[in-house]
Amino acid sequence: MTEQEMTVVEHLTELRKRIMWVLAVFIVALIAGFFLAGPLIEYLKQQPIADGVPIISLHPSDALRVYMQVAVLVGVVVVLPVALYHIWRFVSPGLRETERRGTLYFIPAAFLLFIMGLLFGYYIVFPMLMQFMSNLSGSMGINPNYGIGEFFSFMFNMVIPFGVLFQLPIVVMFLTRLKILNPMRLAKMRRYAYFILAVIAITLTPPDIMSDVLVTIPLLLLYEISTWLSRIVYRKQLKEQEQWEKEYNMEADEVSR
Repeated sequence: MTEQEMTVVEHLTELRKRIMWVLAVFIVALIAGFFLAGPLIEYLKQQPIADGVPIISLHPSDALRVYMQVAVLVGVVVVLPVALYHIWRFVSPGLRETERRGTLYFIPAAFLLFIMGLLFGYYIVFPMLMQFMSNLSGSMGINPNYGIGEFFSFMFNMVIPFGVLFQLPIVVMFLTRLKILNPMRLAKMRRYAYFILAVIAITLTPPDIMSDVLVTIPLLLLYEISTWLSRIVYRKQLKEQEQWEKEYNMEADEVSR
């Protein structure tokens, strides 16, 4: 077996080992999520989001379905930093020392932004949407009863996308580090990005101006923060490139003498 083939096998073995670690942590977190699901479900049911509307079961499997959804969400939240860490450990041998230190900070930042996105979706967007739905039902003379399975599925469908959207700064910094994006390109894309983010906000919120504005503004701020962070990464890259050129020129001068 050649050295190159050994390297490929070693990489695959390393990848499998790290995937097994992530799966093991996810299974443990999933089991813990089952124990935490009961108190979490009770907490979510007691929040004023439902506005006193009875939450009932419409199917025999609703309780198990909700327990599974909450347990999986707990597992995802717990395993996210672990998965990011193992991804970093897998790719870090191919990075320079400065790049390894820089990319390591992405892990806690991505985790915190994911949590912030979930909180924003749950405490800001979801209540506005539920209030709009309740008012709409009242205007039609309908007394709402929420099925617990549909209620939590609707909640997660509204909340989890914001956890993903809040990863925008991390994605932009990573793509800038890979030299796929830069602050000049982001500035040129600003109006298109604003339009896309506004469409996303309008799609995920009730059809009233206040709700649209309250969700659109944070998303636009995220884009501006992403542009600012991209500028920092880009300037650092330019300094590293300039330092490398100086060292290269000095070595070339020494060789030519």
